Amino acid sequence: MSEPPIRVGISACLLGEKVRYDGGHKRDAYLVETFGRYVEWVPVCPEVEMGLGTPRDTMRLVRIAGDVRLVVPKTGADHTEILRAYARRRVGELAKEDLCGCILKKGSPSCGMERVRVFDARGEPAKSGRGLFAETLLAYFPQLPVEEEGRLSDPPLRENFVERVFAYRRLRTLFAGRWKLRDLVAFHTTHKLLLMAHAPTTYESLGRLVARAKALPRAELRGRYEAEFMRALRELATPRRHANVLLHILGYFRPHLDEESRRELLGLSVDYRRGLVPLIVPITLIRHYVRRFDVAYLRGQVYLEPHPKELMLRNHV
Repeated sequence: MSEPPIRVGISACLLGEKVRYDGGHKRDAYLVETFGRYVEWVPVCPEVEMGLGTPRDTMRLVRIAGDVRLVVPKTGADHTEILRAYARRRVGELAKEDLCGCILKKGSPSCGMERVRVFDARGEPAKSGRGLFAETLLAYFPQLPVEEEGRLSDPPLRENFVERVFAYRRLRTLFAGRWKLRDLVAFHTTHKLLLMAHAPTTYESLGRLVARAKALPRAELRGRYEAEFMRALRELATPRRHANVLLHILGYFRPHLDEESRRELLGLSVDYRRGLVPLIVPITLIRHYVRRFDVAYLRGQVYLEPHPKELMLRNHV
């Protein structure tokens, strides 16, 4: 049987649905035409779904007596409690959708994840807020990969988000069945190099957690591992850390490569760290050697293909 699709929540306007306040949309070609080939979208539009029409008067966040309110400037109408009640209900529904990620519309007073404008009593804005729906979503799903479409135009952030979506899917799959400790050990082992590229210290912490797994209640073990694992992947994998992982991998080829081949692979790793070639260049050669010499340990490492190669994310980092 084929695996069920990877389900990702998304602000409906990013799919081209005409739900914006002005009756338009903000269709994102990359999300729809490229990433969308690998996921099943779960569209959400808080403002329409809470009962507002299209087109509609604009809304904004306003700080009133220390509380952030969702207000229509033209009429003074306050939709704060309606949206918060909707958000609690909708997020409860999304909990049944088996989401592996969510992409939100930047700057939106309902969906914006960060730096949303909040106006003071004088009408002066400060980019210090978070959309009311996004606030509820992030509180309910603390481990879920969530990102704004604007930030996804940055190649490292895009690669990081997609990597987290696929990693979260693998993690959810692990814990969905009657998992045993050996399953968790195998999962941790196959993600070793990926974790090292993101957060070496957290990788070591997770290793200690797995080592004492028998002494912990299963629910606590699962919760702690999931939280630390996803927190580690939220850290961007830097060129320096990637280069350290590439050097670590080089050691596994010691019995197989002649000196010239070793120097070539080492040179590509150095070139990558210096920004002369993208990560995909040394990774491609490494994957060739893994297949050629059948290096079992590396063959199982998620780091070498954490997401579909057709997305070409490592061509740009």
